[in-house]
Amino acid sequence: MSVVGDLRTLLHFPDFRRLLTVRLLSQLADGVYQVALAAYVVFSPEKETSPAAIASAMAVLLLPYSLLGPFAGVLLDRWRRRQVLLYGNLLRAVLAAGTAALVLTAVPEWLFYLSALSVTAVNRFILAGLSAALPRVVDDERLVMANSLSPTAGTLAATAGGGLAFAVRLTIPEGGRGADALVVAVGSVIYLLAGIAALRMGKERLGPGAAYEQLRLRTALASTARGLVAGLRHLRERPEASYALTAMTLMRFCYGALTVMVLMLCRYAFEDGGDVGDAVKAVDVGAGLKLLGLAVAASGLGFFAAAVITPWGVARSGRFGWLALCAAAAAVLEPALGLSFTPVPILFAAFVLGLVTQCSKITADTAVQSTVDDAYRGRVFSLYDMLFNVAFVGAAGAAALILPPDGRSAVLVVVVAFLYAGVAALMFHVKRSQPTRHASSASTPPSSPNTP
Repeated sequence: MSVVGDLRTLLHFPDFRRLLTVRLLSQLADGVYQVALAAYVVFSPEKETSPAAIASAMAVLLLPYSLLGPFAGVLLDRWRRRQVLLYGNLLRAVLAAGTAALVLTAVPEWLFYLSALSVTAVNRFILAGLSAALPRVVDDERLVMANSLSPTAGTLAATAGGGLAFAVRLTIPEGGRGADALVVAVGSVIYLLAGIAALRMGKERLGPGAAYEQLRLRTALASTARGLVAGLRHLRERPEASYALTAMTLMRFCYGALTVMVLMLCRYAFEDGGDVGDAVKAVDVGAGLKLLGLAVAASGLGFFAAAVITPWGVARSGRFGWLALCAAAAAVLEPALGLSFTPVPILFAAFVLGLVTQCSKITADTAVQSTVDDAYRGRVFSLYDMLFNVAFVGAAGAAALILPPDGRSAVLVVVVAFLYAGVAALMFHVKRSQPTRHASSASTPPSSPNTP
């Protein structure tokens, strides 16, 4: 059945439509808010942006997902999920409005980051609540279909939110704090709409059931921590999943380091699409944002292309063969395109990196889903989520130590290329050491619960 046909089938369930509406609005607002934070941290004319500032912003946006994620379910099983979606989005609307006010005023940086941290921390509960509620709004036969399409639709909504943020900000030619605050305010309004949309479902509709026997909170939290340790032990007994996660973590690290470099290039080094000079140049903010928007679009196109070609690639090369090819392609093309430090090659590099990163992500997801026992799969994916985000933040921190103020660093480009080459060599070795494994089981990668 086609994707359109699957979606049409699911939309026959009224509460699925309502839940999907909440997801789309919520993640649309996430995209707006995250781009607004990036624009404020990186492109505010009055701010001297540094790689360290970018690394701090990424930590604020991503670490809450990693640290709170495994424990969010403990509280979600104690609260009505409809109320979590309602009050969580209303709380984020208020907090985002507060962030907009902070952007307009001269406040200490730590206060701004605390506000942003509060908004993104609540998001972990919203996303977990949306996933936990799905079995309550569709039947068992269509649950896998819903788990595949609903998060994908949310990711597209977040991407659209990023585009909306770029569009809103560029409508104010002078930019500055007023433009940043306006974008954050738009995100606040959309969060409010997401909360209102949750009211279309009854309080008890999304569970948890009244008959559910709850553990004491301390016992439940301790049990979750022990479960993560058990998941790690189980992962050590599944070498195929362990190798796939190792490759994905290293490639995510590379992607994160290059993301910081592109942000700094767009902020300082690219001027009206021309070549880079030797001095740091504070470019027109609008031009830098347009270049960043093009880089995001190019990377997104690579993500889409990965979904199309990965089943074909895995079927012909095997999981580890495909991972090796992806890493090898990045090792060759990344320095070939990136060392020029000019806009057009960098945009092509953004496409290549989006392509190989998502190809690897789909393949790693498949390896974990198909080799880890079902009883441990949730815990392993929680660990996967933590590795995925911590690697990205760690890469931003490492890039902050290497990058010069204008973002032009041949050292960083070469180091990343060597890391990609190391991943390719490791995956090729693993493929040769497991000649009896067949690719057919991975020819159609399923959707992952932690798709970026």
